[in-house]
Amino acid sequence: MDLKLDQIYDRLYQSAFGLGIRILPGKGPQVVSGAHALNRINEILEKEGKLHPMIVTGPRIVKSEFFVNACGTLKEYSLFSDVRPDPDTKTVEKIAAMYTQERCDCFVAIGGGSNMDAAKAASARIARPDRTLQEMGGTLKVRRRTPLFLAVPTTAGTGSECTVAAVVTDPETHHKYSINDFVLCPDYAILDPVLTVSLPPFLTATTGMDALTHAVEAYLNRPYHRRETPGQCREAVRAIFRYLPEAFKKPDNLKARQEMLFASFKAGLAFTTACVGNVHAAAHTIGGMYHVPHGLANAVLLPIVLEDYGKKVERPLADLARFAHIAAGTDSECAAAFIQKIRDMNRTFGIPDHIEKISEDDLDQMASWAVQEANPLYPVPVIYDREHFKRILRRVGQLS
Repeated sequence: MDLKLDQIYDRLYQSAFGLGIRILPGKGPQVVSGAHALNRINEILEKEGKLHPMIVTGPRIVKSEFFVNACGTLKEYSLFSDVRPDPDTKTVEKIAAMYTQERCDCFVAIGGGSNMDAAKAASARIARPDRTLQEMGGTLKVRRRTPLFLAVPTTAGTGSECTVAAVVTDPETHHKYSINDFVLCPDYAILDPVLTVSLPPFLTATTGMDALTHAVEAYLNRPYHRRETPGQCREAVRAIFRYLPEAFKKPDNLKARQEMLFASFKAGLAFTTACVGNVHAAAHTIGGMYHVPHGLANAVLLPIVLEDYGKKVERPLADLARFAHIAAGTDSECAAAFIQKIRDMNRTFGIPDHIEKISEDDLDQMASWAVQEANPLYPVPVIYDREHFKRILRRVGQLS
């Protein structure tokens, strides 16, 4: 099919999908925030009438003092503590099997996006035992009520505590894909800044840049905006530029940590409605193929893709630059200053400007995966085809 016809189809799809988004009821989790909010888990479970939660986390968190203290308040629970970065489908199946075998009645996911995504994908399998994860990949393919879900982020970046997506990786093909359905939105988000204090500075930075990418891409995806979406994006962007450097330099600054959790949450709400874009489509392929951390891939890609969009994004980027007090002047000047600010922050955090692992031999497969994710769903300013994604990936890998 001619590329121009492809683009016309994508835009028609996005116009129809955007209308649907505006009439669907929005759902967000109940927020419990503040220092030591984690200790309220038992109170929430008692209120909801749940007796046997399944706790899903990773090997680092399970050894932490805050985790041990929180679990000490629970009368009964099952524990899966072996979620690794970029959770694969085998891990998800193990979680779902344990949930069923031990007769659990809800999920408590504690950790970064990988832990929450693994638990959310397992909740989809609990709701739909008749469908594989691969069959539920894409949009609105779960469509059944999932168990009560408490999300407890220990990073300020992924926004998974308020999104309708769960990202998993096929261990055989390295294909990283997303299951998207409104039923996957957690019921509670516990935003406790104390849990993020022990996060290493570099991980603080890359997860924060992930949140920035969510906010910026959602802001550019105007066809899917609800009334509240632009404000969520602008507020998240301004907070991240202000508080991420503080959290990076002073890890025990609870004010900066709490503000980053709120910013990540707002960005998560925004992209749950407006979706992400080509940055994420490319970042998922890089993460799936080479196990590059998602926030790091986004941080490297974001200024490259924004610059590639050119005049298509000058005005919205200028709006964000002015709102965040980054620059004043013409749209062109403000947009350029916004992109430069991202590059400056990356440099301050020690984030590289390219990813060395990318191989020319993998570009065809990676570009195919990226196109499959992005089109026709993401209402991006510039629709990328396979060749365009390959050009971006070459630039990110400094292959040409």
